Amino acid sequence: MADEEKNEKQEEQAPEETPAEEPEAEETQAEETPAEEPQAEETPAEEAPEAESAPEEPAAEEEAEAEADEAEAEAEAGAGPDEFEGLDWKTRRRVERSRRPAEPRPQQSPEERAAARGDSRKKAAVGRSAYRAKRRTKSEAGTGTPPAERRSAGRKTRQGRVVSSKPDKTITVAIEIARRHPQYEKIVRRSRTLHAHDARNEAGEGDLVRIIETRPLSRTKRWRLVEILEKAK
Repeated sequence: MADEEKNEKQEEQAPEETPAEEPEAEETQAEETPAEEPQAEETPAEEAPEAESAPEEPAAEEEAEAEADEAEAEAEAGAGPDEFEGLDWKTRRRVERSRRPAEPRPQQSPEERAAARGDSRKKAAVGRSAYRAKRRTKSEAGTGTPPAERRSAGRKTRQGRVVSSKPDKTITVAIEIARRHPQYEKIVRRSRTLHAHDARNEAGEGDLVRIIETRPLSRTKRWRLVEILEKAK
């Protein structure tokens, strides 16, 4: 009888324990499910900024492309005005040409390069001659500078008698100077001889001539015959 009572007690205790265990399982499931739900809610929150940042990427790409285009335009246009400050036009043109992209050309032999250089020089010479001819036809023929009148540049002139005409193209002229003495008031006569240049040997001894000073023509000649005032009788 004691064994049967023990079995009944065990059967009564077993159904009582099972319901106690089930709520624990339900509680664990309930605790797990709300923890998972916020994760599901967080994922859209995290995805939202990504979706918002997605349209910003094309804008950044457009800005980068615009900057690249500006850099290319600057390279094509050349350097800015500040870089060329203080340079002459020849140096500026050389720098601009050096920055332009060069087109590849076929490789040539030295003979071909020399022939091409000669052709280019001939073309340039033809162009220059045509330009100069055109300029000559455009400009009217000038009358030129009128000849200057032959005048004495304040040179001294003297009048005297020829005392010798033996040397070739040279005459000796005696000049008499009569002046009143400043203290004694007496007329004082002085004479001196000058060598003058006579290119045509026109003057003879005894002729009254007029001479004018000129540049040094020889060791003693500093005068030149201007005209013969009176021939000797």
